[in-house]
Amino acid sequence: MNAFAAAIDDLFDDPNIATDAVYTPAGDDPMTVRVIARRPDEIVGFGDTRIHTQTAVFDVRVSEISAPVTGDTLGVGGETFVVQGEPVRRDPDRLTWTLDARPV
Repeated sequence: MNAFAAAIDDLFDDPNIATDAVYTPAGDDPMTVRVIARRPDEIVGFGDTRIHTQTAVFDVRVSEISAPVTGDTLGVGGETFVVQGEPVRRDPDRLTWTLDARPV
């Protein structure tokens, strides 16, 4: 394990930063993972119109989820989200996935 991997593990282990979630791959059994949730607002352009929308973005360790895909679900704090959009992104060191999700 290198220093970056150790730092990522420290962040995900911190209860002030990360939380437990239930990740369910499509057609498979649910598993408990740790996520860092971000719920930034976005302004989306559609033609000449600009729409203000809420988003749900979750960071999860690659060591916990090997290959997330569109349609997998994530239960966080009593809410369920479905992973949307492909490809899901990994950080440059290949330690975390960034999952774009929407409420179910």
